[in-house]
Amino acid sequence: MKNVIVILGPTASGKTEASIELSELIDCEIISADSRQIYRKLDIGTAKPTNEEQQKVKHHFIDILNLDEYYSAGIFGEQADILIHEIFSKNKMPLIVGGSGLYIKALCEGLFEEDIKYNVDEVRENLTKKYIEQGIDSLYNELKSIDIDSAELYKDKNPRRILRALEYYHATGNSFSKAHLEKKEEKKFETGYFGIYFDRDELYKRINLRAEMMWESGLETETQKILGMGYSPELNSLNTVGYKECIAYLNGDITRERAIELTKQNTRRYAKRQMTWFRKNKDIIWLEGGNGRAIAENIFNGMNFHS
Repeated sequence: MKNVIVILGPTASGKTEASIELSELIDCEIISADSRQIYRKLDIGTAKPTNEEQQKVKHHFIDILNLDEYYSAGIFGEQADILIHEIFSKNKMPLIVGGSGLYIKALCEGLFEEDIKYNVDEVRENLTKKYIEQGIDSLYNELKSIDIDSAELYKDKNPRRILRALEYYHATGNSFSKAHLEKKEEKKFETGYFGIYFDRDELYKRINLRAEMMWESGLETETQKILGMGYSPELNSLNTVGYKECIAYLNGDITRERAIELTKQNTRRYAKRQMTWFRKNKDIIWLEGGNGRAIAENIFNGMNFHS
């Protein structure tokens, strides 16, 4: 069975650096598992690999969507699975790099109901608002349009069950009923998980520094250009740490200093949620961060490479 490598970790942990270093040791192509780097225009705030880094090794799933296009972990899992086998056909190693735990799990293990419970805060908020404003009939009609089997099952219009089914669909891109029917497919590859860690204080220092650098590097100008193109600030793609704080500043809701501080704070909270997700996976081999080359060599020595 062929091998796939995953380099994961919280934001600002140095995943890109380690992946570029590893690409110098093995013949690989990188699959980005980042739910925000998929969008065009979101460059500074998502810390995309630089053009130089992307020229060193082929990257996939970066800049593939416009800001108003729908995407999900389920779609990513299906598309990236096809890509993995294309990379295998070239006798290359697929290297999955990112911090979006749901995307990684969708690709390497498959999605199940329990996978969404840590990832539906925004979805639940929007659906709850719709329920309060428009009532259960509106949600039920939406469910009928996307998942008729679940709608038939919930004819009593139980709000909790309808919300749950809609949450699952919006979080994963798959219908709730289909998820119950499908059995987990046996993957045709083995996954080696490698995580990069720092102690909390050091990680938070890195996060704070990155946030400051993003603002100094033109996050404000980038956000202004996006809004100037007519994109709604309410888009899911712009509900991203850094951009949402910048939009609040541009709208005059908060000061620039407060926006930068909130960017730091919310990024730290995001990193904490990422680690909560990753800790569920007991197969991850954790490597100390700080030296991308050392991490790459540890991964190289820890994997049994074959084509």
